[in-house]
Amino acid sequence: MKNMNVTNQKGFTLIELMIVIAIIGILASIALPAYQTYMKKAKFSEVVLAGSGLKTPIEICIGDKNGVAGCDGGSNGIPADIGALANSKIKSLKVKNGKITVVGIDELKVGNANPTYILEPILANGKVTWKDEDGTCVADGLC
Repeated sequence: MKNMNVTNQKGFTLIELMIVIAIIGILASIALPAYQTYMKKAKFSEVVLAGSGLKTPIEICIGDKNGVAGCDGGSNGIPADIGALANSKIKSLKVKNGKITVVGIDELKVGNANPTYILEPILANGKVTWKDEDGTCVADGLC
């Protein structure tokens, strides 16, 4: 004879659902800051690319002048310095004696200062190599 008082349970208990929600909450609290940093790095890549695009004209200037002196923005075939661009992540871009300084916009700010990307040409044995100086983007973890 079968026991008529036994019922089949289906589904999850309340405590099981609460545990799943707690786990999802913990994972989200870890993932969200990482995602925000990733987004800032992705946006800052526009700043890095803007600076990298000036390497060739500066290298030509350095070859013509046998040094970095006078290789400034707006002279010797180097594009002029610029201020903020519409729909861009660049606040300013300047070249002085071959040294490229690109400043990102306020949206990319991590601390008190706008993140800065700096490239400096090093002339040795007739070759130009580029040194990434420690702009604020390194401290901010953007480059």
